[in-house]
Amino acid sequence: MRSYEVLVSGAYFADLVFHGLARPVQPGTEVFADGFGLVPGGAYSLAMALHRLGRRVLWSADFGTDPFSAHVLACARQEGLAEGAFRHHPFPVRSLTVALACADDRAMVSFQDPVDAQPLAPLLGRLRPRVLVLPQLRWDEDTVVGLRAARQLGTLVVMDCHDTPATLDDPAVREALALVDVFTPNDAEALRLTGADGLSGLDGAIAALTALVPTLVITRGAQGAVAVREGERHDAPSVRSGAAIDPTAAGDCFNAGLVHGLLNGWSLPDCLAAATLCGAAATTAPGSSAALDAAELAHQLDRHLDRPLDQDQHRPSRATTNVGRTLHHRT
Repeated sequence: MRSYEVLVSGAYFADLVFHGLARPVQPGTEVFADGFGLVPGGAYSLAMALHRLGRRVLWSADFGTDPFSAHVLACARQEGLAEGAFRHHPFPVRSLTVALACADDRAMVSFQDPVDAQPLAPLLGRLRPRVLVLPQLRWDEDTVVGLRAARQLGTLVVMDCHDTPATLDDPAVREALALVDVFTPNDAEALRLTGADGLSGLDGAIAALTALVPTLVITRGAQGAVAVREGERHDAPSVRSGAAIDPTAAGDCFNAGLVHGLLNGWSLPDCLAAATLCGAAATTAPGSSAALDAAELAHQLDRHLDRPLDQDQHRPSRATTNVGRTLHHRT
């Protein structure tokens, strides 16, 4: 077997999370939070959540000489994340977010020092992972080259949107999405990306996006999530794992649960159930600190589904299913 099943490519963030706000913060006002935490975020949350679920994951990220880099790097080492794709620079690589978390939503202000991302194609060629996870919609030339390399290698590509200012009016965005196997925006991002509004609403966004990507998974907050593949739609209700404290890492942990299910060959509805449970658990503590491990997820799935997990009908005998191509075991 290859050393790594999953390659996560994305920047770290140090999240300064103010949670338990009684009301949203408005300009010219001051609101006191019930709690505060400095927690690692960004692509760290995805990599760490997948690692806790028992996946062999490598995270490609950049670190500098600043205290935010040092904090996230220390947390990654404490979790036992592999460092084979870390790059260390002799200058600050600050990447931080201030998150203001109310009960059901949050606002964020972020800052990043510019640094050129590590090229994807050489990493993919060297590692040959079964899955590439990108936590943000990217359509730059290097990413498109990497996505094409992933397709040639038979690597499944899972991409989130992450509030990226882009629309399908840009041909480069459409070209990138056409090379993605699983796209996971939230409902607001899907509407903004497609320009769907009025009577078409979310159904219009789904139609536009499924014309480009084989599998679309849209998170809808308190309304749960929806997945569409080959014209078949699956809806999953939201779940509660406890008192919601901070939703900042819910989307990343949702994606980790989804990828975990895909690698296990579960049916799309069961992948969606695993994803919603992982996302819900993440809201019960600052950042991704409450991300589930594999045993906790299995226990929650047993109670949530009240039946055995379904294996995807598209799964071949010597491979794990994907949602557009085969995820081949590599020996």
